[in-house]
Amino acid sequence: MAELDSILEAIGDWSERGLPFALATVVGVRGSTYRGLGARQLVAADGAGVGTVSGGCLDQDLHRIALDVIDRNAARIVEFDLTADDEAIWGWGIGCNGATRLLVEPASSARDVARHILAARAEQRPLAITHLLDPGPFDLPVGARRYERLDGGGADGLGPLDPLVEDLARRALQTGHHELAVVDGAEVFVEVVGAPSRLVICGAGHDAAPVARYGTELGFEVVVVDERRQVLDRERFGSDVALVHGRPSDLGDHVELDGRTYVVVMSHNYLRDLDYLRSLIGSDVAYIGALGPGARLERLLKDLEADGVEVTDADLAKIHAPAGLDVGAEGPQEIAWAVLAEILAVRRGKGGGFLRKRKGPEVLRRLP
Repeated sequence: MAELDSILEAIGDWSERGLPFALATVVGVRGSTYRGLGARQLVAADGAGVGTVSGGCLDQDLHRIALDVIDRNAARIVEFDLTADDEAIWGWGIGCNGATRLLVEPASSARDVARHILAARAEQRPLAITHLLDPGPFDLPVGARRYERLDGGGADGLGPLDPLVEDLARRALQTGHHELAVVDGAEVFVEVVGAPSRLVICGAGHDAAPVARYGTELGFEVVVVDERRQVLDRERFGSDVALVHGRPSDLGDHVELDGRTYVVVMSHNYLRDLDYLRSLIGSDVAYIGALGPGARLERLLKDLEADGVEVTDADLAKIHAPAGLDVGAEGPQEIAWAVLAEILAVRRGKGGGFLRKRKGPEVLRRLP
């Protein structure tokens, strides 16, 4: 179960049992941190926790802050600055050197967040949550928020700030990325949550099973599509994966090819893959991965163009073939990990590669 699912489930369970708790959300990062924007941790008064906003080093201090938030029934902004180079900091065993800013809020606020996220998931639509971090000149409480949907529906909650942050929230929904901003002197964090990213696997061969399994473990809504009914084996793919029987040319009739969809074409049949690509070209999907050598994809694209299919630069930018990061993967499991790692990089707007080349000490960044 994905971390957010566990947190949402615990909010419901703890609320029913009357347990006091607080919810911590990462709303700012600087330097090297264990978790990124939007990570959450649920903290009960007795010290129990679900999820994590650190490597565990902040749990004791976070519990103390959670108790204060529970007692005052009011949200707080706190920052843990681990950039100092001294024994007091490194003695915490953080393993990184950065600052993490948290919004810690009481159970009533956590239940409100959970209710909106669950509704967005039920509707299969993303949701932008604008959290107020610093009201600036506005008479508003820390932690006040506004909810925005891509279809134009919104729930006002920031008073005079609502019309000012509406475009900001819509932009975040379009890009799928969180955003920190200052609006008329007020600091806000726009978080995009709700419907999980969708992983569509075109082809139900033996090597599709690990891609589906790892995608599910990473929190994707996984769909396996194949025109061969006999290979759509529930026992092989598990109960969490949607199995769709349909022709490659009808892919768009069976699966919504929107901006939260990532597609891996792996039927290993040239004509089927050609029809899958035909269905995907011009769509709004975020990623098209194709297994097989680059020469095969080049031939596929030429055949599509010969059939009158216009392949734009925008389409080409989404296509990754051979799919996966270059980690020397061999065999179905390793290839599945390489493909999922590439999808994560695309989803987060990263280029892959060694972290030491970008974030390591200078002595390591100089190495080839």
